[in-house]
Amino acid sequence: MQEINLKTDRKTQLVNITEQVQAALGETNGAAAALVYVPHTTAGVTINEHADPLVAEDLENALQKVVNDAWDWKHTEDPDGPNAPSHVRASLMSTQILVPISDGKLALGRWQGIFFCEFDGPRDRKVFVTPLA
Repeated sequence: MQEINLKTDRKTQLVNITEQVQAALGETNGAAAALVYVPHTTAGVTINEHADPLVAEDLENALQKVVNDAWDWKHTEDPDGPNAPSHVRASLMSTQILVPISDGKLALGRWQGIFFCEFDGPRDRKVFVTPLA
């Protein structure tokens, strides 16, 4: 398992980590897939278009509208203010993705990239990458 360390800049932010994931794989030694896992309850990971950065911005905005910060949230123990919306947004994404590997490279589609999804930033975060046989 390899660890990618990130520092996010905004409360809600999608960060393209495709190159970091590929680098973390190193020599795959015949691995068939890569497990990309986020060990945080207010963050996630997804695959989407990486060619146009406006797609990530649209996803950020959509998730903020789908899960409104102004709702009457019950989980309010965070000292920085209620972060219940961050937990819900993270649950709508996923904590992990599985990506096939072909000839040592991530087998993503032409327009696909791997995105770390921050919903409670800015924070220092980590992502675990594990090649699977």
